[in-house]
Amino acid sequence: MTTAMRNRKHTMAALAMASLLLTGCSAAAGSTGPASPSAPHAPESPPAAPPENQPAGGRPDTVPATPSTASGPSDATKMICGQETKEDISSILALQAAPRTTSNWADSTYTCTYHLTDGPLVISVKESADPASARTHFDALRRKLQGAAPIKGLANLGFPAYQTSGGAVVFLKDNSTLYVDATQLPAAVGPGQVTPAAFAYQVSTTILACWKEHH
Repeated sequence: MTTAMRNRKHTMAALAMASLLLTGCSAAAGSTGPASPSAPHAPESPPAAPPENQPAGGRPDTVPATPSTASGPSDATKMICGQETKEDISSILALQAAPRTTSNWADSTYTCTYHLTDGPLVISVKESADPASARTHFDALRRKLQGAAPIKGLANLGFPAYQTSGGAVVFLKDNSTLYVDATQLPAAVGPGQVTPAAFAYQVSTTILACWKEHH
């Protein structure tokens, strides 16, 4: 099997997680086994060149459960570093214990870094004032991520989204931009040995499932 075929298979496996959105966030953290025949087509991989000049934060926008303030992010945004997300990532990677995390709130962006054994996984949410401002941020971020290509069809779950082949995945939901950055992880991630892009996509859909369940 060629490398390209393996990468596509792993991406399709991660895409199968999207079908679990209606069952809740914990269920969305299942294994990265083969996708069923009825699963939608996986998003096409962008050009092979790895992303460059990738910003440290600023992820797709979401509808916060409570308004954010100057002193901190909304409750929904904080979920990216919350117990449910930690447990879901631990389940995906078959970890014995939840990974250590550090978080930061600056410029209306909440960033949570998961300190994994193989490298950092960085998840952030940029909270914009309104959907129009969020779209402006979402589009600007795409221009900064080299090789970013849109995630199309059922794979985008009905939201504007794009990804890079190196492992950056961005979703836009209302006034929030969710950005999952797995670009610093190795070429094969977790027990399923998926690509960083497939892993980032799976984490993204898990978080979207949590937002859906709690709104």
